[in-house]
Order: sequence, then structure tokens, then C-alpha cells
Amino acid sequence: MTVSVDSIASTTLATPTTENRAAGEAEVLRPHAEHTFAAELAALAAQDDRPRPARWQLSPWAVATYLLGGTLPDGTVISPKYVGPRRIVEVAVTTLATDRALLLLGVPGTAKTWVSEHLAAAVSGDSTLLVQGTAGTPEEAIRYGWNYAQLLAHGPSRDALVPSPVMRAMRDGMTARVEELTRIPADVQDTLITILSEKTLPIPELGQEVQAVRGFNLIATANNRDRGVNDLSSALRRRFNTVVLPLPESAEAEVDIVSRRVDQIGRSLDLPAGPEGIDEIRRVVTVFRELRDGVTADGRTKVKSPSGTLSTAEAISVVTNGLALAAHFGDGVLRPGDVAAGILGAVVRDPAADRVIWQEYLEAVVRERDGWKDFYRACREVSA
Repeated sequence: MTVSVDSIASTTLATPTTENRAAGEAEVLRPHAEHTFAAELAALAAQDDRPRPARWQLSPWAVATYLLGGTLPDGTVISPKYVGPRRIVEVAVTTLATDRALLLLGVPGTAKTWVSEHLAAAVSGDSTLLVQGTAGTPEEAIRYGWNYAQLLAHGPSRDALVPSPVMRAMRDGMTARVEELTRIPADVQDTLITILSEKTLPIPELGQEVQAVRGFNLIATANNRDRGVNDLSSALRRRFNTVVLPLPESAEAEVDIVSRRVDQIGRSLDLPAGPEGIDEIRRVVTVFRELRDGVTADGRTKVKSPSGTLSTAEAISVVTNGLALAAHFGDGVLRPGDVAAGILGAVVRDPAADRVIWQEYLEAVVRERDGWKDFYRACREVSA
């Protein structure tokens, strides 16, 4: 017996009660953005009286406010999801309101995926129409696939067709996402050309096509340092408006980003948030920025940069792991010994070259810095 998706969705088993749904969401390790920030999105929608493009949940102004944060007229505080130049967010949002697709480009750890998810959540109310790019991503992931049981039993038909996230977004006028576009093989990448230029997805097996309805657009992300498996063809690149996400401009901005994300992650993992931890966060950010830039914060000493990216995302990971150590094996206060091992793992990717660079940095910079003696000793201990 063939059971359709619609019939399954209509059964009691597939429709959890409000209590069951709430309990399930409470157990989710990382809820989607539209669930985590549902209250903020609802508050923005209620007070958003500006024009909205077709099928958008919010106006472009409200989408930018959702990402950058602000206070609404009724006093509702919208938390910032992205800390960076406002114009970058405005250009990204405006691009999605046109017929151009959006390419978020940047080095690892510049919040490309994070921004992509929140843009889709704010624009369409759904960030899950996602294609994860890898060297093995097939064409079907972008176009469509087939239910082979139905295909063999009845031949090609609409019932046998399995739509991709991109096809579903075209059909419903929503925002699709493609992560790590440059990791997808070139011939699969080029499947997007017709979709983005003609706004059509042909289905030659059925002699049909899916035409995108108003509201459809696509956000792709790509890494401009590790270019992945394949560069974008010039034909495909022309279909995108490219927005480059920079590294945080200042140390304080990066500390703010790391603090906010660590607090969010820590709360989801029931980790304590000690006020003293800000000193270690600032220290981690300083080390990462100096090694990344090849010069100390005061500009007086040049240092060698290791092979890793030392991104903001890695700093968040180091501090989160340090909090876990402090919570489970310490007194709950983040200390130098809790972050030292994480920093070593982030810096020393090449065991030969990077270890020498790290040792030189410890002796020439960390050892001589006032107030860093405990940190120096902790790093020396884990590096031994």
C-alpha cells in the first residue's frame, strides 16, 4: 500500500500535541533560528508597518533590525545576531528583495552560515531549506530526486518525484540556502545557472518545469581562503551579488561576539556564566588576533602567523570548552588553565611548524606581558 506524505501528516501520530512539541523543542540541542528567536520575530512582525516584498514575513528594514539588534517602539529589545558594519547587512537584505541571488563570502569563522540562517528565518520564517555542499553533493540535491519504489512501480510521475530544498523554495516562494558552494563539483554547481537566470527548473522526464513564484531567492556561502574543491564558474558567479563578511574590526567587537555566543551556547548546555570569565575571553581573542595579524596589539612586535585561521568561531569553541572544564572539573570560574589546551589545539595544526611559532610567541610576547603570568604558566604546562 502506498501512503502519501499528506496522509501521514494528517494522522494523529504525525501531529504532536502542543505539550509534546514544546517538550521536544526543549530537548533540541540547537533549535533553528526561527524557533530560538520566535518571540523577537513575532514582535517585529507585529510592529512592522513598512512595505514587505511578496511572501516576506518582515520588511527589509525589520529584517536588518532583527540581525543587527535594536529597541522597538514598545520597548521590546531585539538582540543582535551579527556584529559588524550595518551597510553589509543592508546590502545583503536588499539583494534578497531583488531577483539576484546572494553569495556570502569570507574566511572561515566570519559567521557566513549564521547570517545565512538568520536571513532565511527573518525573510521566510523557515531556515531549513538547506543544501549542504560537499565534494560528494549530487545534482539531485539541488534539482530533484526520485522515489525509486514508485518510479519502478508506476514510472516517472509527480508522485515519484522527490523535490530538493531549492525546488521547494521555488514552488513556495521562499528562501533556499546552499552552504559551502565552492565545495560542490563544478557540473553540479552549474545546475544553479538556469534556476537563477531563468527562475525555472526543468523536469525533462515529465516534460514539465517548476517556475519560481515571487518571494523565491537563494543564499549561498563560500570560503575565500580555502577555496574548496571547485571555484565558481564566471557564468554562475554573475548570477550572484557577492557580499564579503569581514573579520571583526576591533578586539572589543570580537570580544562582544565571543561573549554573546558563548553565553547562548553555555545556557543551552547548562554551563555556569561567571563574570570573571570576560578576562579570559579577552585574552583568547587577543592571542588569536595577534597571531592572525602577525603583530601584537600595540604594533611593537611582529610575530609569525600559524597555518590555522584562528577565526572568531574557533575562539568561541575554545572558550565554550574552557567553561565546560571549569564547570565539571573546577570551581565554575573560567581560568587560564581552562583555555590553554584549547588555544594550543587551535594554534598548532601543523605539529612541526606551528609548534615552533607558538613557542616563540609564548616566550617573546606572553611571558613579558603584565598580568599574564598565570596564562603563560598554563600554556607552558600544556605545551610541554
